[in-house]
Amino acid sequence: MLNEFKDFIAKGNVMDMAVGIIIGAAFTAIVTALVSDLINPIIGLFMGGIDFTNMYAVLSGNVAAGASLEAARDSGAAVFAYGSFIMAIINFLIIAFVVFMLVRYVNKAKEAAAAKEEAAEEEPAGPTELDILTEIRDALKK
Repeated sequence: MLNEFKDFIAKGNVMDMAVGIIIGAAFTAIVTALVSDLINPIIGLFMGGIDFTNMYAVLSGNVAAGASLEAARDSGAAVFAYGSFIMAIINFLIIAFVVFMLVRYVNKAKEAAAAKEEAAEEEPAGPTELDILTEIRDALKK
């Protein structure tokens, strides 16, 4: 059973998947930083300085007016953090768009390689040995 597990792990698909997951986690951190540090301030600027990350509604409990989401959560109040949800949607849309662009690029590269390969296959190969022998025979007959 241990040998089967080693064989399973050693297969290329499993290793590719592991690399993809690791790179995906790192990419998610980059996109999260992009959204929170670059995109949120721009959106906030257009929306009059509103910061989505601290947008919430108090469902129950006492929270000081203007308190941050973290302070509201720390006070033990039940909060409906719709700003965090909006940020998650923005993160998802950016990640989905970048993944779409990567897949699109990879597909175009594959299509170009396939077209090049087809063109190479369609090019006429030089004359075959039989063609050359036939030409020699015909030349000798004359």
